Parts: sequence; C-alpha cells; structure tokens
Amino acid sequence: MKKLAALTMTALFACTASAQETKVGIGFSGWTGFAPLTLAKEAGIFKKNGLDVALKKIPQKDRHLAIASGDVQCAATTVETWVVWNANGVATTQIFQLDKSYGADGMVVKGDIQKISDLKGKTVAASAPGTAPFFTLAWMLKKNGLSVKDVKVVNLEPQAAANAMIAGTAGIDAAMTYEPYLGAVRAKPEAGKIIATTLDYPMIMDTFGCTPKFLAENPKAAKALADSYFEALDMIAKEPAKSFEIMGADVKQPADKFEASQKFLRWQDRAANQKFFAGEHAQFSKEAAELLLEAGIIKQIPDLSKLADTRFIK
Repeated sequence: MKKLAALTMTALFACTASAQETKVGIGFSGWTGFAPLTLAKEAGIFKKNGLDVALKKIPQKDRHLAIASGDVQCAATTVETWVVWNANGVATTQIFQLDKSYGADGMVVKGDIQKISDLKGKTVAASAPGTAPFFTLAWMLKKNGLSVKDVKVVNLEPQAAANAMIAGTAGIDAAMTYEPYLGAVRAKPEAGKIIATTLDYPMIMDTFGCTPKFLAENPKAAKALADSYFEALDMIAKEPAKSFEIMGADVKQPADKFEASQKFLRWQDRAANQKFFAGEHAQFSKEAAELLLEAGIIKQIPDLSKLADTRFIK
C-alpha cells in the first residue's frame, strides 16, 4: 500500500508540474544563430523554467503564416523581418536578441564575377521577398548602386542555394546563404567564391519575438524564454564540447564543424541585449524599413515604436 501511495503521489506531482508548464510553439530554422534555442530544449533548460516548448523548423518565408494560424506563438528571425510581418498585418513583438552575424551570412558567386556590380543582368538564388537572404541581397545591391530589379532572383532556401552552387547548377550565377551552409561552400572553393559577407555589410541581427496576445497572457513565460536563452549561452561557455555536440546534431553536423560555423557570429547575452535595445535596434529598424519600402516588399512602414518590448531582458 505504501508503494502504491508513493507511486500515486509521484504521478500526482508529475501531473501538477506538467499542468504548470506553459506550452509554447516556436518557429525557427537550422541557422547557427538560433542553435541555443535547441540547446535550451534538449538540455532541459526550458523545462526547468516551466516551459513546454515545441521547436518547429519552418522556412522563414512561411513563419509568419504559422504565427497567424496559431501553430506557433513565437519565432526567431531577423530584425527587418519583424518589420515586414507587422507591415503585413501579422502583429508580433520582439523580446530579446539572439545573435549578430559577423561573416555568417554571405553572397557566393561563380568564378567570372569579380564584384557585386557585375551581377547586373545575372541570376541569383535567394529566398523569397520578406526573408533575410532576400533582404541581404537587396542591401548589398543597394550599397553597390543596383537594386533587386537589376537581377533575376530564383527562389531557393539557403541550404538549397548553397547546394546549387556546390553542384555547379547551370543558370545560377550567385547565391545568398548562411551558416552552417555557407561553411560547405568555404570548404569547396572550386564551387564558387564568397564575394561578400556580413563582415563587409554588418546588417544581419536576429531577435526572438511573440504575438502581443501571448505576451499579455503569459508575461512570466516570456521572461522564462529570455532567461532560458541566456542560460543556454552560459552552458555553452561552461560546457562547450557537450553544447556543440547537441547543437550540431540538430543540423546533422559533428561538433567540430558546428563549432567552426559559430565563429562567424556572436550570440548576444543579457548585457549585449540591453545595449542593443537601448538604441541600435530602433535605428536599424528605421533604415531597414525605408529599404523594404523602396524595394516594394512592404507598402507602408508600421509603427516602429511597437516592435519591441524590453521588459524581459532586465
């Protein structure tokens, strides 16, 4: 009877703990910058902090649809993408910064192309308008006197775009991709050369956000999401080998290759977050919104003052 009672109590406590966990769906991708979210899930950090997290790999071009449908409540994406989503009626609010790219996003070209201005009239593989690779392409072209109207864009996701270059696919002159897929091109220079990255054009910054409804109804869970991310960064610092193994496994990479890919970006801790949202975020959002409007990706600039809520990084 005592054993039965003990088992019953254990089951009761387990059910109670489960009931107290806040369920949250997160849309993201295999981008190296998002990997600490995977670590927080697999290492039990989210669970420890009262969260029942479902991580869902959703192409960036479709992530807003998953939010709008309620399939996920939160997502990870680039800063300018939140501008696009809000401009198109998908209300979302950023609550913490994930990473900054320092060479982890780039443009790969075939051998006969020497500079970005040579791309006029050429075909470039990039994700659809409203995604980071497309925005990166638009940004790099603008800085070199061109626009997306001066090239032919073939829509391929970052991994497929990198693979197309490695395979020497006919009819594709350049591709926009990011780590860990950019690393595959670095390893095969005969497939193409990396002509520009975010070291040359520092404009890829990723943030995590949720719907205003989720934040209003679950402020403690929102704080737990931010805290869990920062705890995952602490784990990477304290247990790098284990962390890289877990994060690499998610994108089918051995720990050493994954570790190499993260050298081209910087995950942002709490202090870096506070500094970023103190001014840089608003400034970049404004410049990005103007380019998005100019490129015809958005029809109007949304209220930029409502794009972030910094309560959860304090």
